[in-house]
Amino acid sequence: MNSSRNEQQSLKSLHAEAQAISDDIVAFRRCLHEEPELSLDEGETARKVADQLHLLGLSPRRGIGGHGIIADLIYSEDGPTIALRADMDALPIQEETGLSFSSKRPGRMHACGHDGHTAMLVGAAKLLTQWHAPLKGRIRLLFQAAEEINAGAKAMIAGGALDGVDEIYGLHNLPTLANGMAATRQGALMGSVDRIEIELTGKGGHGAIPDQSIDPIVAASAIVMGLQTAVSREISPFEPAVVTIGSLQAGEANNVIPHRAVLSGTVRTFAQSTQMGMEMRLRRIIRSIAEAYRCEAEIRYVEQTPVLTNHDQCLLHVESVIDQMLLPEQRVQAEPTMAGEDFSLYLEKIPGCFFWLGSGTKENADQAFGLHHPKFTLHEECLPVGAALLAGIAVSRLQKGVK
Repeated sequence: MNSSRNEQQSLKSLHAEAQAISDDIVAFRRCLHEEPELSLDEGETARKVADQLHLLGLSPRRGIGGHGIIADLIYSEDGPTIALRADMDALPIQEETGLSFSSKRPGRMHACGHDGHTAMLVGAAKLLTQWHAPLKGRIRLLFQAAEEINAGAKAMIAGGALDGVDEIYGLHNLPTLANGMAATRQGALMGSVDRIEIELTGKGGHGAIPDQSIDPIVAASAIVMGLQTAVSREISPFEPAVVTIGSLQAGEANNVIPHRAVLSGTVRTFAQSTQMGMEMRLRRIIRSIAEAYRCEAEIRYVEQTPVLTNHDQCLLHVESVIDQMLLPEQRVQAEPTMAGEDFSLYLEKIPGCFFWLGSGTKENADQAFGLHHPKFTLHEECLPVGAALLAGIAVSRLQKGVK
């Protein structure tokens, strides 16, 4: 009973300390927001993060998996290692928020709130460096590049980010959930992400003489429609899957049948078994339709990230911290989503948990502009909450020990 009470007091203390440094967290987030950098080009962002960590007396290692950063807080040489992760990259979107600290870089915007995630983890680092109670083990901070293109986590893992790590935790802001709230889910939370690219080769010619040509646009149109049968007729209605062709490029003139057509799309599933069978299904459909329309088909299929599945013990730990640091009524069950996250690659390697943190208004959050929208806004009251939760999850885990 005493240990439980002490844990709750420690978590409440972290929450109060996070509120005390709220202005610093907000200021750093705004600094990042003004100068967003796209995936694989986060060098200046990484420098700013490293500078903040140096000021806290840490020794960050840069250049991990590109522009990624690792920083360890060592409380003892023995004991478990708990990792906390934040992503740093922005999106190729023209900002339309009208904020006083809007992006200064045309066509680039932190429209997914990764500036907020980074600021939260820097804030958590400050809380953790000020922690004086004895802890056994270490906490590893991971600042990851290239999440938006599903490349960063894989590169971080290859760079040794998980070496010696026992568990990993992360969060993502959610503008359609009120700030001060958190959402968790047992098991699968986010869908797998695969990419498909198709190049169809026909025979170009005059648009008025189609019999002397082989039209790849007609074949492409049939393929777009045919691919939907993989979901509606080959997969159980109780197993969610999505096939979306988001790009079809062919020809330039209205009276010319082009020689080629290029399609690209995304494939999402919510179970590993479903993901494993999608490539075979789609290749068969594409080749059959292409042959029927006398076209050659070149197919490139890439499995980018698996289903993001939380580990039960780690989820229970996160929920306990949320309930003690905030209130039980401030935690809700998250709805599953087909949106993807390369945090799932970490969870394939080691136990951990990923959850949503509300970043919307207190009222009518469900009407907010969503992630990746040019008017997306992260309400900054969530920043110290996120910093405190990340720090609290790691501290509490070290206090309890990893079993």
